[in-house]
Amino acid sequence: MVKAPRIAIDAMGGDTGVAVMLAGAARALERRGDLHFLLFGDEALIRAELQNHPELAKVTEVIHCDDVIAATDKPSQAIRRAKTTSMGQAIAAVKSGRADAALSAGNTGALMAMSKLALRTMPGIDRPALAALLPTLGENDLVMLDLGANTESDTRNLVQFAIMGAAYARVVLDVPKPRVKLLNIGTEELKGTDELKDAAAILRGAENLSMRFDGFTEGDKIALGDVDVVVTDGFSGNIALKTAEGTARFVVDLLKRAFTSSVRSKIGFLISRPATELLRHHLDPNNHNGAVFLGLNGLVVKSHGNANEKGIANAIRVAARMVREDLTRKITEDLQSVPSAVNGGAK
Repeated sequence: MVKAPRIAIDAMGGDTGVAVMLAGAARALERRGDLHFLLFGDEALIRAELQNHPELAKVTEVIHCDDVIAATDKPSQAIRRAKTTSMGQAIAAVKSGRADAALSAGNTGALMAMSKLALRTMPGIDRPALAALLPTLGENDLVMLDLGANTESDTRNLVQFAIMGAAYARVVLDVPKPRVKLLNIGTEELKGTDELKDAAAILRGAENLSMRFDGFTEGDKIALGDVDVVVTDGFSGNIALKTAEGTARFVVDLLKRAFTSSVRSKIGFLISRPATELLRHHLDPNNHNGAVFLGLNGLVVKSHGNANEKGIANAIRVAARMVREDLTRKITEDLQSVPSAVNGGAK
């Protein structure tokens, strides 16, 4: 187990700039003092901001990069500039072993493309998947994947996603045998596409996996808290994620309007403020920040582009914990428990 995770950060990525990225790193360092950082980007800007974080400066190396991936850049454009950009060099640091994980709040498509090209997929994995934590009504959050890396997924992809998602859940949720379900249009065994039904059959028969496969779940039941890992293709997963985020904003905005509509409502707000603060905290995406590209020969974490320092700190925490728990090894071991026709021939 790695005692001092080295995190490579694309300091120029995201909407909030260098100041928030470094403030997040400083906040993460306050929680766990064993972290080390490689910051890629405009050296002058980074060093000027580091003056506000003397403790962070002690455990940080700054690598100057002239080029930055923009939010509007296409993945094909980003790949051609991988060697000169802050995002590309952060990923390269993982490939070379200089860093244990990379973090960026920048262009998701570019990050996925460059990560896959540089790090390649693990033996036994056909395609990487994007996984993230979502809030539930239960005691724990849940892991959901794929959230947009693959618009189409076959049976083998779905089984591999389930294996990777379960391994990730064991690390971030600290659940020894995660409950895994496939997202479907119904819970009956006859519902859904052939790919879903075939994947379910394989997962039911894989008794040696460190998971408990519980069949199918529907979109309106995801947040109930009776599942630890929800597996789907990237097309449906991304829609589900965006719908959940939009619903959360809708609820918060609706409450704001309701509580400011009259004097009586404002008094009601003061009385119910503890409950509304709890709701706001539960729905705050910064408390669940840090999506992970699973299935690569290296660890890459994607932060929300508009994450605040708390969100960046949480994303760093996710990256560091994956390093300490050796997530890649866990996924490799789990792949041995399914037929070679499904795991891509991993031995």
